[in-house]
Amino acid sequence: MSTAATAVVCVDFGSTFTKAALVDLVTGDLLASASHPTTLPDAAGDGDVLDGYDACMSALAEQDSRAPESDVLACSSAGGGLRVAVVGNEELVTAEAGRRVALSSGGKVVLVLHGGLDPDKLVALRRAEPDVVLLVGGTDGGNAEVLEGDAAVLSAAPWAGPVVVAGNVDSRELVAELLAESQTPYVLADNVVPRIGVLAPDSARRAIREIFLSHVIGGKHLSSRTDARGRAFTDLVRGATPDVVLTGVELLAHGLDDEHPGAGDVVVVDVGGATTDVHSVVELDPEDSGLAREVVATTPVTRTVEGDLGMRWSAITTVEAAGRDDLHAAAVRRREQPDFLPDDAHERDADLEIAAAAVRIALERHAGRSKVVVSPEGRVVERSGKDLREVDLLVGSGGVLRHGGPDAVRRVLLPATGDAFEGGWQLPRDPEVVVDRDYVLAAAGLLAEQHPLAAHRLVRRLAPGGYRLP
Repeated sequence: MSTAATAVVCVDFGSTFTKAALVDLVTGDLLASASHPTTLPDAAGDGDVLDGYDACMSALAEQDSRAPESDVLACSSAGGGLRVAVVGNEELVTAEAGRRVALSSGGKVVLVLHGGLDPDKLVALRRAEPDVVLLVGGTDGGNAEVLEGDAAVLSAAPWAGPVVVAGNVDSRELVAELLAESQTPYVLADNVVPRIGVLAPDSARRAIREIFLSHVIGGKHLSSRTDARGRAFTDLVRGATPDVVLTGVELLAHGLDDEHPGAGDVVVVDVGGATTDVHSVVELDPEDSGLAREVVATTPVTRTVEGDLGMRWSAITTVEAAGRDDLHAAAVRRREQPDFLPDDAHERDADLEIAAAAVRIALERHAGRSKVVVSPEGRVVERSGKDLREVDLLVGSGGVLRHGGPDAVRRVLLPATGDAFEGGWQLPRDPEVVVDRDYVLAAAGLLAEQHPLAAHRLVRRLAPGGYRLP
């Protein structure tokens, strides 16, 4: 990147819209922004994902003359995003750990298999059409039989790959040898469950990101040309959008240092047409250790994806999950017309009600419950999920919130906060509530590695007043 650059363009190639923002690298100010429907190749191969990108770049240039000459950092969930299949040992241990790691890496988990691959499971794996297989199993020094057997099955298939191996480290050499013999692309990572009760996602998360950039982006054949400066789509993309957004959430929560602080514990809920995603960065209370009876430990950084909760494609299952029969007709209309835009007060109300249901249920699933149980040690608090009760900042994202005005915050986000929920749900009690109206989380995540100060200055616009710096 040019040392003389004063601004950079951050682009999110989304499944529905491509969004672009021009950011000042000195001040972190948002100089210009644009969006355009994502342009994917059709069945005949006509169209290119860079067509919509070009439209965004033209719009940015009209707002600021620096845009055409600025460097570009991009993330993508276009063409279905990153599809991950998890293959592990036990359903409740390594397979579940792999599922959590795949989600935190920005992937959509399309299949979870456990107990050893066989012909029927291999058929199911092919049908799921994953972009990446995350192969896990066994603690370090523990059971190696299933992991090594799964690698042998993939090698004999043969599996076209790619594969991320993040299981028992004692098996890495043999697994690598098997995959190499079948010319299956693979990346080795540290074990996601080095010992029972410990979840170590970072190495596997980096490996999945590497695979995404080296094999998945180009493999989706979303683009066959270059932009005005000769840059290919694969040259622009730095990661999967959900992974990049989670990096932005981490920066928002933790900050950079004492002089550039974070906002504290943060949860972000993103309401889309097909899914509702929840990202949380929460400092874990060491006194809670052992209270939650989970074999796989909770991690400070967590992402969950609810595939049955959304504003359009998943509208019907959203209102069904909420028990809102009164919204059924509106949900059917949205499912049948995914590009539907509300054109009167009644339809706008229906959008907000569906969004409120999606937000509340997604946060409940992410947060889990707490309850008092009697054990041999006496009365203890048993918890599931991620305790969000002390969260400092709740950020809403998604078109329904960005375009809904103050009413959207009051009717969609605030009902999911408080301290009087039946059932012991661990939802945010009294957070500051804001909306990411300018897509700054994705932009900040893209800037974080190379331009951390600009990224921090950009993302702090989401934080409550006490966090804003001069």
